[in-house]
Amino acid sequence: MKQLLVLHGALGAQQQFEELKNLIGNAFTVHTLNFEGHGGRASNEPFSMDLFVQNVRDYLRENNLSSCAVFGYSMGGYVALKLAAQFPGTITEIVTLGTKFGWSPEIALKETAMLNPEKIEEKVPKFAAALAQLHAPLDWKEVMHKTAKLMRELGDQPALTTADFQAIDIPVTLLLGSEDVMVTVEETMVVQHQLPHARFEQVEGWQHPIERVNKEELAKKLTAIL
Repeated sequence: MKQLLVLHGALGAQQQFEELKNLIGNAFTVHTLNFEGHGGRASNEPFSMDLFVQNVRDYLRENNLSSCAVFGYSMGGYVALKLAAQFPGTITEIVTLGTKFGWSPEIALKETAMLNPEKIEEKVPKFAAALAQLHAPLDWKEVMHKTAKLMRELGDQPALTTADFQAIDIPVTLLLGSEDVMVTVEETMVVQHQLPHARFEQVEGWQHPIERVNKEELAKKLTAIL
């Protein structure tokens, strides 16, 4: 059976994909992991794409996965592409969903303005409570602060270059919800044209938050693509 590794997004954790895992379990042997500092997995390191790439490499080695396909949601897709660029032959195919590629200091400023734990606690207490539960026993506020710092660093210097994308010699499918307000069609298609073997698909009605994505539809999509 085909091996599939699912990578979560920023502020996320592997438990967000339990439903998807159950839905595609007949088609794939599904693996999930928490990046350091997420989902209760402790970390003393600042967040970086290099750290998360190393987390994936460690997981693959520890589980004797010489090759597998990867589905990366949002930041998870960015990590998967960086892994494929830096370590050819590690993964066989990538599907991303809602991955943000267009980074600049202005965009990072806009995105991080929404990552204010105190404001979130005050204005969106249910979201704050959900994050607290998702990352326990870690402090979700620290997760958010470290994520904001990572975004600012991406704004100053994106972790993937045109040369990186051109070096990815495996099939890549870039999925984007039509209602995603964080990621644009334009920034996704720029990357599609830089990748040697990529296709872009916009999915009608899907929004950016993984909680708003219909998991049955996503399961069918992944099964059809991979």
